[in-house]
Amino acid sequence: MKQAFTMAEVLITIGIIGVVAAMTLPSLINNAQNKEFEEGLKRSYSILSQALDMYYAQNGERLIPETIGYHELKPILMKYLNSVYDCGYGESDPNSACIPNINTPNFTDENRKFVKYRTYNNKADIDMANFDDGQFVLNDGSLILVNNYTYQNDPNLYISVDLNGFQKRPNMLGHDLFMFQIDEKGNLLPMGAKGTTYYSEDDEYCSPASSSEFNGAGCTYNALTDKTFFRRRGR
Repeated sequence: MKQAFTMAEVLITIGIIGVVAAMTLPSLINNAQNKEFEEGLKRSYSILSQALDMYYAQNGERLIPETIGYHELKPILMKYLNSVYDCGYGESDPNSACIPNINTPNFTDENRKFVKYRTYNNKADIDMANFDDGQFVLNDGSLILVNNYTYQNDPNLYISVDLNGFQKRPNMLGHDLFMFQIDEKGNLLPMGAKGTTYYSEDDEYCSPASSSEFNGAGCTYNALTDKTFFRRRGR
């Protein structure tokens, strides 16, 4: 007589394997996604910095907030980056842009399905005013969003990147959407670093407990300097 597993034993074993897989698979997928975002953020920071360096090499001067005009940053960046699709602006063309700013008087297409970005703790939609002066898709699928507007003589140049593209979730600040700022010397700084608009000593702009409407804007610096950031984000 040859010994073999009974049908009941086989089914029990398969059941146990299924339970273990169900328990571990989400964690494995989440870890893989976190690693992808971590590497994607580093790559995006490098690519954007190189684009600004190439502009400096060809023009002999740095891009700085005081000298660049309204809507001038987007075409400059597109010249030095491998862009594959022009998404418009968002403020001046909200009815055709990939990510419209629905708070502008020009927005009328209320029935259109469009992407909404959320704060770091997913408590509220974010104000698109920081992202509506130019947007385009790179050949790696990431989306570049530009803020290039002078407000009350206080010009701010922001470059943000949705690492996995606007059509893929989570579409949240500090998760797949990260902000950078060009300072007065032309340096590209990760938002949240000291000297940037959304720097805060108490993590007002990058905290699961923060109620700020800009919560998540300051996460870029943490994501680039804290090796545990992507494993604990949102907790």
